[in-house]
Amino acid sequence: MTGLFQGMHYVLKGFALITQKGIRPFVVLPLLINILIFSAGIWLATSQVDRWMEQLLPTWLHWLEWLLWPLFILVIFFAVFYTFTMLANLIAAPFNALLAEQVEKHLNGLPVAEFQGFKSIPALITRTFRSEASKLWYMAKWGMLLLLITIIPGVNIISPLAWTIFGAWMLAIEYADYPMGNHELYFKEELKTLKQHPAHALGFGWILSLITAIPILNFLAMPVGVAGGTALWVDELSKSHRNT
Repeated sequence: MTGLFQGMHYVLKGFALITQKGIRPFVVLPLLINILIFSAGIWLATSQVDRWMEQLLPTWLHWLEWLLWPLFILVIFFAVFYTFTMLANLIAAPFNALLAEQVEKHLNGLPVAEFQGFKSIPALITRTFRSEASKLWYMAKWGMLLLLITIIPGVNIISPLAWTIFGAWMLAIEYADYPMGNHELYFKEELKTLKQHPAHALGFGWILSLITAIPILNFLAMPVGVAGGTALWVDELSKSHRNT
């Protein structure tokens, strides 16, 4: 439980970090990308939900619409928002890596380097794309298993809890990846390090999941996640990695 609450605390720490003077300039682009992508996701979810409901529900079951509506809303919510979260992080990955770098310098007591423009971004693109592709493949494999659990009668009673845990774990992986990637760690190494701190990871990811679900506040989820994930790396994950 201690690790769980400590993990939650790193989200609050992320909010505090993105307001720091030397870090704020590196928050702008991830924030703008997140606003654009999430606005598109919100529009898509609200404008298309009725049509999706009609397509997903057979005509002969329309009389159950009032009962199934909350379930469909929940499924659509998770599908749209997790998809758009991953899309936003894929697009913003190089900028998030720069943000994580500046946050780590700030936390280690080092002077934050002056912004030198985006000349370093091309060198980050290959690395960050490779990392994002690994995360997407990992998410797809486990997502298919959870989808199978969801449609099996009897077993599907555990699916809401399973999806909640999976979502929290994936967000922890997503945002801890940036500082670890800056230290030339690859996905398998990152995963191994996070598995040594499952409670921290789940607490951190769970609060980020809640933030992602809150309108307006969800626009801040990406930079807060990057900053909080970097603080988690500096305080906890980096120590475990050095000891392995």
